[in-house]
Amino acid sequence: MPHELTPQEQTRRWRMVLGSEPNQPEVSLGADDLAMDRALSALYNPPPGRNGGLGASAPNVSRWLGDIRQYFPSSVVQVMQKDALERLGLEQMLLEPEMLKAVEPDVHLVATLLSLNRVMPNKTKETARMVVRQVVDELERRLASPFRQAVAGSLNRATRNRRPRHHEIDWLRTIRSNLRHYQPEYRTIIPETRIGFGRKGQSLRDIVLCIDQSGSMAPSVVYASVFAAVLASIKAVSTSVVVFDTAVIDLTPMLADPVDVLFGTQLGGGTDINRALGYCQGLIERPADTIFVLISDLYEGGNNAEMRRRAAAMVAAGVQVIVLLALDDNGAPGYDHANAAYFAALGAPCFACTPDLFPELMAAAIKRSDVGQWAAEAGIVGIKP
Repeated sequence: MPHELTPQEQTRRWRMVLGSEPNQPEVSLGADDLAMDRALSALYNPPPGRNGGLGASAPNVSRWLGDIRQYFPSSVVQVMQKDALERLGLEQMLLEPEMLKAVEPDVHLVATLLSLNRVMPNKTKETARMVVRQVVDELERRLASPFRQAVAGSLNRATRNRRPRHHEIDWLRTIRSNLRHYQPEYRTIIPETRIGFGRKGQSLRDIVLCIDQSGSMAPSVVYASVFAAVLASIKAVSTSVVVFDTAVIDLTPMLADPVDVLFGTQLGGGTDINRALGYCQGLIERPADTIFVLISDLYEGGNNAEMRRRAAAMVAAGVQVIVLLALDDNGAPGYDHANAAYFAALGAPCFACTPDLFPELMAAAIKRSDVGQWAAEAGIVGIKP
């Protein structure tokens, strides 16, 4: 026999169905109900005179897309996304190139387009891809050069091979280092110290980027994809990129093009960090030479205890683990404080990072510097154990 609802629960449900109306009796709603009500009202019951209650701000749209995934099942989310695509005018914008010229493409617009990728009509996807390409190209122009310089410089300082084989000798550095041993009578230098490159055919560092693609992390996914593509172009490091929600997707084969990486993501869904860590453990062959960067707000929807055990095992094996609670320009993110403190207690630095500081962060990690100390010197407030 079906469970009979109390009068209060019936009233609450009718309030959620009908929304807020001027002559409607007051109903006390909890925090989650209020959040769902705001998300529904923004789309279906906007203020008078406005076509949609999400405003013109792309960050607002991106935030709203993350909210609806948090509070509604996937079947409902897809319906709301389709309605938003029409009500926000995005579909029309993508169909009419002249409308695109009136919009300033940015990271938040890219995040919005990627979030709507699965419900976007095929005829608009090519234009969406052009918009994403424009933003990605601009990010690469701004970030790629300092990133390559920082990484290359740190590799040069961190990987001096003092016992090189003949074909591994860095002759320029070896000659400079041994000028004091010049023998005039023989007109030559005695190479008392030989300096070499890293072993040929083997990367000097293995870098694994593990990226949470839940809705709240959308801007971080955009920046991380660009940086991953730049890292993949540096032969001295081996780069892997894994994205996850409740499923895990290895996007490493797509790293030649960050736009392909972005369209390989499926922003939204739940979060299973434990499953992602389990997959990444299988990628790690040289723990002592591996930098593992987890980009996540650490809200775990899977097995939290096992997730912590996997993280501890990675640190114990010698993997350099770094947790970025966000990789974007938005400042302090929302995150799971207990899990952040746990990672910090393991010795894994845990903080939010802006894209402009990410090159320096990776340079410090490659040199095996104290990343926590680097963050403090850079003015970044890290999570305390």
